[in-house]
Amino acid sequence: MMRRRIVAVVLTVALAALSGCANPVTVTTTALTGLGSERVHVGIAYDSAGRGDKSFNDAAGAGLDRAKKELLIEATEVTAQAETDEGRAASLRQLVAAGSNPVIAVGFLYAGAIGTVSKEFPNVLFAIIDDASVTAGNVVSLLFAEEEGSYLVGVAAALASKADHIGFIGGVEVPLIKKFEAGYRAGAESVDSSIKVDVTYLTKPPDFSGFSSPDKGRAAAKKLLAGGADVVYSAAGGSGSGSFEAVGAQPGAWAIGVDSDQYLTAPPAVQPRILTSMLKRVDNAVFQEIQAFIKGDRSGGVKRYDLKVDGVGYATSNSAIAKYRPQIEKARYAILSGTVHVPSS
Repeated sequence: MMRRRIVAVVLTVALAALSGCANPVTVTTTALTGLGSERVHVGIAYDSAGRGDKSFNDAAGAGLDRAKKELLIEATEVTAQAETDEGRAASLRQLVAAGSNPVIAVGFLYAGAIGTVSKEFPNVLFAIIDDASVTAGNVVSLLFAEEEGSYLVGVAAALASKADHIGFIGGVEVPLIKKFEAGYRAGAESVDSSIKVDVTYLTKPPDFSGFSSPDKGRAAAKKLLAGGADVVYSAAGGSGSGSFEAVGAQPGAWAIGVDSDQYLTAPPAVQPRILTSMLKRVDNAVFQEIQAFIKGDRSGGVKRYDLKVDGVGYATSNSAIAKYRPQIEKARYAILSGTVHVPSS
């Protein structure tokens, strides 16, 4: 069948969640042609912050957007309103009902829902980012070496700090975010073994609001800065914007972003103070998983994205990072060669 282009139509509707969940789900469907004779319809379920968080979800969305453009797929995007396993399961069922296969869940909080819904639809391939607890023939886990990327920005933080004192903000105190902390601390200490690293987490389970509360991020950053830190790395999703505001108001302080290149989306008043960002290439993972599905790879398992496959890295948009790049690159090559093994806890 010849490829045809169809005018993209975007429909945003509020649909009732399935399986007895009365909470609404926001769905955006984009119609495009598929590749060859098969029409591939991808479903993606974002975490609570949804698209527009300028971090984790936007990175996933960028991968989907690339797939729409280059692979000519159909896509349905969902952000569940209910922050429960039932609400997330309803979102996944909604995607399947829309004809989606594969279905991609953004974030480890979807693990319970994936475990349930993947059994209900054994002929649908489900992918989940940041979780490997569900082992099934139709579930693929997309995991990242966050500690390696965090090691690199830890090197940058130690080099940029004039106080030999840096800070780390974790959104929620869970093992995943501990990987960011461990790598960041190790990278900084590789430059200065005596550097002080202050750490704070915004919330603990079952409270996951630490990923979407800029006010909490702002307060935490202010406290770290008041305590003497002059570089603050925030691995806190949407809460990071608040920490950037606090750093922007502190002369001489630096912020480090996460997941996406947050220098590019920061307000003009804050942008110059974002030294770099730890890049977690969720966009690459989403695009490559869709591409693999089209090529016929439709089995479950685990796929890991580390420094060797450009799964993580650091941003260079701010010219201020240039003078530190030789040492950061030296650290990167040490990891790639196996000379340095970055801790993940």
